Amino acid sequence: MDASFFAVSGRDTSSRARTGILSLPHGTVKTPVFMPVGTNGAVKALTVGDLEEIGFEIILSNTYHLYLRPGTEVLGAAGGLHKFMNWNRNILTDSGGFQVFSLSALRKISPEGARFQSHIDGSRHFLTPESVVDIQTLIGSDIQMQLDFCTPWQSSRRDAEKALTITGEWLYRAKRRWEEKRGNGPGPAGARGGSLFSIVQGNFYRDLREQSVEACIKADTPGLAIGGLSVGEPPEVFSEFLSFTASLLPDEKPRYVMGIGTPEYILDAIGQGIDMFDCVLPTREGRNGRVYTRRGPFALKKNENRLDFLPIDEECGCRVCRGYSRAYLRHLFKTREILCSMLASYHNLYFLNDLVKTARKAIDENRYESFKKEFLSRYNEGAP
Repeated sequence: MDASFFAVSGRDTSSRARTGILSLPHGTVKTPVFMPVGTNGAVKALTVGDLEEIGFEIILSNTYHLYLRPGTEVLGAAGGLHKFMNWNRNILTDSGGFQVFSLSALRKISPEGARFQSHIDGSRHFLTPESVVDIQTLIGSDIQMQLDFCTPWQSSRRDAEKALTITGEWLYRAKRRWEEKRGNGPGPAGARGGSLFSIVQGNFYRDLREQSVEACIKADTPGLAIGGLSVGEPPEVFSEFLSFTASLLPDEKPRYVMGIGTPEYILDAIGQGIDMFDCVLPTREGRNGRVYTRRGPFALKKNENRLDFLPIDEECGCRVCRGYSRAYLRHLFKTREILCSMLASYHNLYFLNDLVKTARKAIDENRYESFKKEFLSRYNEGAP
């Protein structure tokens, strides 16, 4: 791996937390980093200008959804997703493996690949490790993920072993195709092939997780992701297996945990040395009128906000908190105005981005654990 791809810049001696720099085709990314989710090539209720204003350097989109709509023909004709959505910063694409996993009634997994029915129109499709690399190359992903086979919480050992074997075979095939595509395949100049990340599976069996990490290390992809978490397990089990798996990963490569977006989970992951994470939760909760503050989240619809003319969070510097009151936002929510979703989603993403920026500063100043403890103490008090 090119050492210039990722470099650790700071460490906290009381935890595994670290800061770093990812060097990608569309600019550098400071880590730890939270990535907003733009599943269909758009972060719901926000413009690319909003995302740039907040300061995001990378977002996530989904191969499965983009493959179905608008489809590879449109994306290819547009010159890739960056041009299509007018986003000039970095994009990581999920392989679609988790979406196929969630369509258990509509899919069939085999060593060859994943056959599934579209959740949109019932049409039949077949994804292979190779075709997923091809699609992500055409998209112009700055970071692309291998196709993997995820299993749910409380899966049998037999099912976990089968999924692990298939994921390992798919990794080998994905890397081979990725190496063929690098610099040669169709896709926007400067982003052809992106950087492939392998994914650790193994369900909740420690020895299978160890085997999976060994396979990922052997594959020597530029980065690694911890998969198979946030699939229904209790929080304490998530934390246990996150810590165990993270401790096995090579120090010199970026580490990514998919699908975590609450302050508690994010700060836990950062403390375990995780560099990247994403989640749909901040914008989903924003659309449902739930907003974050340093004293915990609260629902805008509550009657107590009817005459409350304070901002969502008095300590927040976002333009929503500078310009709008809780009473006004409650009014927008109750009258089902689209503006409520836009403003609440903007605030929630600003809040999480600011949290991660503050965490990076605490790591560089070697005080991460005290920062985490102080933040969570206030956050768990509950919003006034």
